[in-house]
Amino acid sequence: MRHPEAHAGDRRHGPGRVILALYLVFVIGTVSRSAAQISTRWHEAPLAYGLSAFAALVYVVVFVSLSVRGRVAWWVSVVALSVELAGVLVVGTWSMVAPEMFPDATVWSDYGLGYLLIPLVLPVVGLWWLLSPRGARAGAA
Repeated sequence: MRHPEAHAGDRRHGPGRVILALYLVFVIGTVSRSAAQISTRWHEAPLAYGLSAFAALVYVVVFVSLSVRGRVAWWVSVVALSVELAGVLVVGTWSMVAPEMFPDATVWSDYGLGYLLIPLVLPVVGLWWLLSPRGARAGAA
């Protein structure tokens, strides 16, 4: 029988597992969506599609760094989640102030409203998890 704290510092268990699963869904969705948009319709909305590709890259970095234990992975996760949150806030505001710049939406447009605001909430939850005592222990490993 395992000790209840055996996975306490592992981001791949408990709430960390749910966060990781959501990021996997966003990696699959954003990578495939941006690849399709860029390869077939780049000329229609290059800014939106470029930002979609950037968001996909950020989601990949977050997913991989959350999947790995250790201090470096923890720091990469914190930085990537911070970049993601800043991106959602900047692109979300930009898309509302100047909607003509976004003839097609990105995952971060309107603060992720097209994705039930999950792009806005997910980095906040991820940062909360990493900065909590339990998530911080995973960073110390």
